[in-house]
Amino acid sequence: QLQLVESGGGLVQSGGSLRLSCAASGSTIRSYDIGWFRQAPGEEREAVSFISNNGGTVGYTDLTKDRFIISRDNTKNTVYLQMNSLKPEDTAVYYCAAPRLNTIEHSSWAQAQDYEFWGQGTQVTVSS
Repeated sequence: QLQLVESGGGLVQSGGSLRLSCAASGSTIRSYDIGWFRQAPGEEREAVSFISNNGGTVGYTDLTKDRFIISRDNTKNTVYLQMNSLKPEDTAVYYCAAPRLNTIEHSSWAQAQDYEFWGQGTQVTVSS
């Protein structure tokens, strides 16, 4: 059973950067597509970014495409989310997630209900 653990969140000033990590255990991450999502208080969970299992396909939303960079190191069983030029509206709990194998269409990766395995989340707070 795949288990995911996020780390790297914290408090940062507007304009700053953070790098989140999503570490896998229980199974090798190299087989899994990985998505990052976030949820702010009182808001629905929203998609942030996506990377296919071999790293050949990446995805971003309009809110993140010019500021965030997703990457993976399958030798370290870890996926990363580099977040730059952070804004107060980026404040949220950030989650990494994986769908069951070969169940995601890479062109439509942003639906949280398509993901089976979730980490516990890491808090990101951006002060103005």
